[in-house]
Amino acid sequence: MSESSSEVSAEIQAMQAIEKAFTDLDAEVQARVLRWAADRYGVAVTGKRPVGSANASEVNAEVPEFDTLAEFFAAAAPTTEPDRALVVSHWFQNVKNEADVDAQKVNSELKHLGHGVSNITSALGSLIERRPQLVIQTKKSGTARQARKKYRVTAAGKSAVEHMLQRQPDENAA
Repeated sequence: MSESSSEVSAEIQAMQAIEKAFTDLDAEVQARVLRWAADRYGVAVTGKRPVGSANASEVNAEVPEFDTLAEFFAAAAPTTEPDRALVVSHWFQNVKNEADVDAQKVNSELKHLGHGVSNITSALGSLIERRPQLVIQTKKSGTARQARKKYRVTAAGKSAVEHMLQRQPDENAA
C-alpha cells in the first residue's frame, strides 16, 4: 500500500515533534512516555530489548563507552559513506553533547580517521531521505548551494548507531 505525500509529511512532522519533545528528557522518562503512547494508541512496540530490562536507560547502558572517536568508529564499523557520517555525527551530538553538528567538521574527522567521504552533504542528505529519517538539517548559513549546514541525529539515527555498536564481531565483517 502506497502512502500519499500528505501522509508521509504528517508522519515526518509527528516524528519531529516527538524528537523535539524528547530532547530534554532523560532515558527513563522517554521510556515511560513511549510505553504510555503505545498503550494509549494500542500499538505493539517492536524494538529489541535485552531480556529482563526494565527501561530504555538499561538498553543504553549496554552501549560501551569509548575514550576516542577512533575507538568508537572502529567499534561501530560503518560500511557506507552515509553510515560513516552518521557515526561521527552521533559521536559529536551524543558523546560530546553538541546540539548540532557541522558537516565540514564531520568530514574533517572522517579524513583524520582515513575514511573521508566524497561528498559529505550528499552522504548526510541520504540519511535525511531514509524513512525514518536518521538525520535532520537544522540550519543553513548563507544562500549558496555550498553554504555551511548543521545537522542533528534523530532518535532513529541514534538507535541505528547503537545497533552497529551492539553487533557481534562477525556481523561487522559481513
